[in-house]
Amino acid sequence: MAQPQTSGDRTTVPVEPTGGARAWLVWAVAVGGYFLAMLHRNGLGVAALEAQARFDVGPALLSVLPMLQLLVYVVLQVPAGLLADRLGPRYTLVMGMVAMAAGSLLFALAPGIEAAVAGRFLIGLGDALVFLNVIRLAALWFPRARYALVSGLTGVVGGTGQVASAAPLAWALGGIGWVAAFLVTTALSVLMALLVLMVVRDRPAGAAGRSTVADPIPVWAALKEALHATGPLIGMAHHAAVMAPFTMMMVLWGYPFLVAGLGLSEGTAALALTVLAAGGLWMAPFAGAVVGRRPDVRRWLALFLGTALTVGWLLLVLWPGAVPVALGLTVMAVSAIGQTLAPTVSFDFARDGIPASRTGVASGLVNMSGFTTAVVCTVAAGAILQALPEGPEAYQVAFVPMCVTTACATAVLYLLILRRPRG
Repeated sequence: MAQPQTSGDRTTVPVEPTGGARAWLVWAVAVGGYFLAMLHRNGLGVAALEAQARFDVGPALLSVLPMLQLLVYVVLQVPAGLLADRLGPRYTLVMGMVAMAAGSLLFALAPGIEAAVAGRFLIGLGDALVFLNVIRLAALWFPRARYALVSGLTGVVGGTGQVASAAPLAWALGGIGWVAAFLVTTALSVLMALLVLMVVRDRPAGAAGRSTVADPIPVWAALKEALHATGPLIGMAHHAAVMAPFTMMMVLWGYPFLVAGLGLSEGTAALALTVLAAGGLWMAPFAGAVVGRRPDVRRWLALFLGTALTVGWLLLVLWPGAVPVALGLTVMAVSAIGQTLAPTVSFDFARDGIPASRTGVASGLVNMSGFTTAVVCTVAAGAILQALPEGPEAYQVAFVPMCVTTACATAVLYLLILRRPRG
């Protein structure tokens, strides 16, 4: 039940949005921007080997490209959450689309690594502004019971963006070439910015100025509010445990691991990434519908996912000798399912104890935890691969940091969930 809010000398009861066709239209357009953001974010994965040759760099320097992009994304999560809460999703989404279009254009035409780094910086800047605003729109346009379902569907669209960054982008790079492939993503981003401007509105008509919007609070107060609520803390631990592993693989190291680590051909590796990214997408809306009706299911789903990923990655890095193809693909499949379900569970936990109109900061902290883990482990893997002799076993050592962070985040998840009262 919605709790009363105090505004000056007034106490009001929040008015819950009703959803409806208009809400689904607004979400559909906004989530189209998220689809493009995921395509931009993960496009370097299948382009890694070509980028290495195009810019004449080694694995360690190549990892700077996704590292910088994700680092910008991580650093801007709280500011992006504040923008989502104060400026509003519509204009913030437009800003994100324009920044990604500019970055993609620069990356397409980059003559060297310096310009490529600048392009990925702009893409990370725009990417940081997209997802939180889609989640923010879901909180403002849909009733609380549907939030997990909409978050799950958002994850499905994001996973589809990952699919589009695998086999189709690999085909485009081989068919029409580097420049044309990334110019297409540039044009799509510009068109999406115009569509968002025309269709998306921050909240349902008549909601502005009513009790659907809580009074804004200072930055430090917003951070304190989020960090003192158990829900966002659980969301942070869960996101770090279940979202980061497959993100690292899709952003950069999955394709090289399948080719050099498991011995798959390049075509088979691209197809495998597509199947892995798309295979579990149907689970997200199903899980979201169940969580919306029975919120306590989140606890056990979160613990199951964290445990399964911890066991899988331990097997991957500790396996004696070369990793069997079946084991490598199974661990990546479980990781893909975890990443798909992460928005459904992590961001639903993040809303616990936070007014709907101030979910931006809490969601930003949750997103920051997962992507900080992904950034650190992506760079660490690149440094380890640079230092070790080439060979399949090198990837097992390179993935030790991800294994450790997944296990630690899962342990924190157990502590937070098992000591939390049911309700």
